[in-house]
Amino acid sequence: MSQTSQQTGSSCLISFGIPCYNSAAYMDHCIESILDTGLDPQEFEIVIVNDGSQKDNTPQKADEWHERYPNNIKAVHQENGGHGSAVLTGLEHADGMYYKVVDSDDWLDPVALKTLVNEIKDLLSKGITVDLFVANYVYEHVEDNTSHTVTYESVFPVNQPFTWDEAKKFRVDQNLLMHALTYRTSVLKEHAVPLPKHTFYVDNIYAWVPLPHCETLYYCNVDLYRYYIGRQDQSVNEKVMVSRYDQQHRITRIMIDEYHLFEDVKSKNLLDYMLNYLTMMMVISTVFGYMSEVETSNDEVQELWDHLKEHDEKMYESIRHHHILGVLANLPGSCGRAITMAGYRVARKIFKFN
Repeated sequence: MSQTSQQTGSSCLISFGIPCYNSAAYMDHCIESILDTGLDPQEFEIVIVNDGSQKDNTPQKADEWHERYPNNIKAVHQENGGHGSAVLTGLEHADGMYYKVVDSDDWLDPVALKTLVNEIKDLLSKGITVDLFVANYVYEHVEDNTSHTVTYESVFPVNQPFTWDEAKKFRVDQNLLMHALTYRTSVLKEHAVPLPKHTFYVDNIYAWVPLPHCETLYYCNVDLYRYYIGRQDQSVNEKVMVSRYDQQHRITRIMIDEYHLFEDVKSKNLLDYMLNYLTMMMVISTVFGYMSEVETSNDEVQELWDHLKEHDEKMYESIRHHHILGVLANLPGSCGRAITMAGYRVARKIFKFN
């Protein structure tokens, strides 16, 4: 049962959900990046979700932030449930028209955020309500002090409402990750997002399952979200991902079970994107299963592909036999597996995704 230090029911333009687990060392920067935007107090709220932190003073910091900004910051405390649970708790307490998740070790660019908020206000003044706002995000690579920005100007119309039918083809490095997305809150609340407790990589579900329920979109071409990557303790660190391959499989199974894509998704552009994303998830699950030293991991990889086939044979055929990544992930024998792993290493070096 979660407890919150603020129970106001006032609505605002946008709610920022910030999941915090032993985040005392960096949560202030995240929160300050939003406050530094200079937004009107009636335009935003911050929902800090302390996810059962016990190793530092995250709970006290959350309460202190609420005490400093009682009308704009809520401090919600819950037993540890993991990232997905904290995201959903933040959503439960969100009163804003829009909801954006910001992980406590990341931050938002204040100028870009101000631009996004102004675009939302301008649309609302014209009577236009958009289901999903998309903005760019920036990888901040810790290991070599470089950055890489993911943009969508080659995919989406810029600064105008549009539908999925107007989207163009995504490159492999242009997936719509959680960092890029600001959902209309009612879309998330009306269509439950199945985020399991105590499971990593739930952001893949959050960034994929709601998409068919988003009929109108808007791309704001600003570099909004700043995402640290490369720390040794991160969930996307390669060694960590290998040790948690079973959780990657769990997430992928949930995504498989959520849709019969060829029947449920009406827009061909969105169908193609969702198939490509699910293919990526299958390949990642396969690669890290192969890399694991757990004796049963290869069997679990096969079970995942079998599950996809049992759930929807058309989806299976499309991913396994008609997508180049699906083919490469299933090359037979030890030589085939070596080629699969070599392909992964090349992709990792090029795209620096963990």
